[in-house]
Amino acid sequence: MTTSETTTPYWIKSSYSNNGGTCVEWAPRTASTTGIVPVRDSKNPGGPVLSIPAAAFATFVTGIRTGDFDTV
Repeated sequence: MTTSETTTPYWIKSSYSNNGGTCVEWAPRTASTTGIVPVRDSKNPGGPVLSIPAAAFATFVTGIRTGDFDTV
């Protein structure tokens, strides 16, 4: 992986997003060099990007997988 691959976001659509246009994209490759996982709305790629610390993002994903948010 080159430096540009880890600093320039390579956006991936969430596997939890449906095809109804309510999709979230994230750029996991930047976490290894920046410690941040960028997240954005796929409908607005030029819009704001949330910068989430990698550890917090991992905790969030674990919570989704284990069903911690099913009652919300």
